[in-house]
Amino acid sequence: MISINILSQTSAILLTLALSIIFLASGIYYSRKYKGLNNYLIANRNIGIFPLTASFVSSALGAWILFGPASAATWGGIGAVIGYALGTAFPLLILITLGSKFRKSFPKAKTLIEVIRLKFGKQLFKLILFLTIFYMAIFLIAEVTAVSILVNYISGTSLWIIALIVVTSSLIYTLYGGLRASIFTDSIQFIVLIILLVIVVSFLISFNSTQFNFEFIKLNKPNLLSVEHLPNFTAGLTFFVAVAATNLFHQGNWQRVYAAKNNIILKKSLLISFFLIAPVVFFMGFSGLVAASIDSNVISDLAFFSLLFREQTTLLSLIVVILGISLTISSIDTLINAISSLIIVDGNKIINFKGNYFKLSNYLIILLSIIVFVIASKGLSILYLFLLADLFCCSAVLTVFYSFFTKSISEKNAYVSIIIGIAVGLLFFPSPDFSKSILIGILFPIDFFPSFMSQSLLFLSFLIATFVPVFTWKIK
Repeated sequence: MISINILSQTSAILLTLALSIIFLASGIYYSRKYKGLNNYLIANRNIGIFPLTASFVSSALGAWILFGPASAATWGGIGAVIGYALGTAFPLLILITLGSKFRKSFPKAKTLIEVIRLKFGKQLFKLILFLTIFYMAIFLIAEVTAVSILVNYISGTSLWIIALIVVTSSLIYTLYGGLRASIFTDSIQFIVLIILLVIVVSFLISFNSTQFNFEFIKLNKPNLLSVEHLPNFTAGLTFFVAVAATNLFHQGNWQRVYAAKNNIILKKSLLISFFLIAPVVFFMGFSGLVAASIDSNVISDLAFFSLLFREQTTLLSLIVVILGISLTISSIDTLINAISSLIIVDGNKIINFKGNYFKLSNYLIILLSIIVFVIASKGLSILYLFLLADLFCCSAVLTVFYSFFTKSISEKNAYVSIIIGIAVGLLFFPSPDFSKSILIGILFPIDFFPSFMSQSLLFLSFLIATFVPVFTWKIK
């Protein structure tokens, strides 16, 4: 792995440890006065507009924003930037309608999976439970891997050290305080994020003052802005569909929907969060366009950092580490509590356990955390698994959520349509090297298909998985 070693390993470890302990102590101290399962799962349905907004934003903006949007921009152009930004933020607008409807129709619910079970039954519920937990587990691994690589890049610190610190600290206070602890620490992290993002943006623009604009990109890399450049269109739509679909199945969002004090607070919070998240992700993606325009051979995953660290200062590296740790822990605690809530609420419908399901959830979350630590310590890319999880969510998103607005979709209709969407999507889903798919290149030679299809496998797989289920809703 590449390391620029601006910070010493000792400084990086101590800083990571100090931040993690601060969040751990804050979460435990605050949540100790809020006991009971309702506080653990949905914060007693009593969260106001600022903490709710802060929590939505902090949970959404993980360490991935330092890598993903800029990386996608280097090959997907302006389309990928817009798609990534809207895909991340747009589900919050959808939750304004869906959240209010769910709170009215299922006022005592605590999770999306519970609502699906109440609406349909046990078969579809089990399928969606699997898709949701698979997606969130992959997200958890990705976050820990990202921050470990970030600190390694700046200081050369071994990945396992950072992974161990952030996973352990997040695990302790989240399992102790649940959603109450997560939302409280999110509020602190939100303030930190806003301040540090403003500082980082000012540094970034000052280091690249003559290049950080559309004119420079158009002059040096015009295809990244061209509406006629096919990857700009396919990448934009791919990211929008994939990211938006998966975020709608993020249990952390649904916990916060039910934690809101009332529908007015929920709507205002979601709207404010949308207008905060979309510009941040767009800006991070735009930095990738600039980086690719400066150096066409830039390492895509490091595109943002290639601009930021043109002037290698210790102060800036400290700020980036604090930003990265804050981003990561705010996402990790959300994911841990979200998965835990699914086990507590509906674990007895899946696992026959003679005991307390709260304790069972702790055991399973600790086991998952060990797996996350091991995988993150190796620095493996899990992009392919992430994309697979996205495909599964895309196949379910329209069927599941449209069903709450119509009585024409039965449990059997829904189950069959999702399975068909997954199956057909997998036929086009690219192989790990993105050169072929089951249908194009394995079952049939690539030459049998138009070049557009063989060059847009990911786009086609997501598009097909999302919309094919619509044509199967009437199957009896």
